[in-house]
Amino acid sequence: MLPVGHNIAMNSSENSPLQANEVVYAGFWIRVAAALVDTVLLVAITLPLLIHFYGASYLQSEQFVQGPMDIIISWVLPAVLVVWFWRAKQATPGKMIFSARIVDATTGAAPSLRQSIGRYLAYFVSTIPLGLGLLWVAFDARKQGWHDKLAGTVVIRAGRHAGS
Repeated sequence: MLPVGHNIAMNSSENSPLQANEVVYAGFWIRVAAALVDTVLLVAITLPLLIHFYGASYLQSEQFVQGPMDIIISWVLPAVLVVWFWRAKQATPGKMIFSARIVDATTGAAPSLRQSIGRYLAYFVSTIPLGLGLLWVAFDARKQGWHDKLAGTVVIRAGRHAGS
C-alpha cells in the first residue's frame, strides 16, 4: 500500500510514471463537493427518464420500485455510468472538476474493472452504518473511506504536490 507521501505520478492515459511527485490525497470536503456534483448530474439524467416512463406521479408514489424501468434507470444506469467513468477517466465528472482521480492503492495505476465494481458495491457497505464508512475519509491518514479500503484504492489530487 502507498504510505502517506509515497511517490507516484502516473500518466492516466498511459499508466506510466512521469516523475516523482509527492501524493496528495483528496480530502473529505473535496470528495463531498465532488459527490454533490455527481448527484446533481445523475438526478438530471435519471429524473427526466423516470418521469418519461412513469409520469409525474412517480414523484408522489410511495412504492420503492415502480417497475422494471425504475430498476434499470435508478440502480443499473448509475452503476454502469460511475464504473465506466472510473475505468475511462479514473474519476467521475465531480472528481474531474477538482482534479481528483482514483488509483490503485498499491501501484498508483488505474483501478481494474474488478476494483471499480468492488468499490461501487462497497459504497453500500460504507453507508449502512450511518455513513460511517464515508465519514472515515475525514480521519484516515490516506483519506480512504471503507469503500476505498475494500477495493484497494485511494483518491489523489492529480497535479498536486505535498506541501502545495
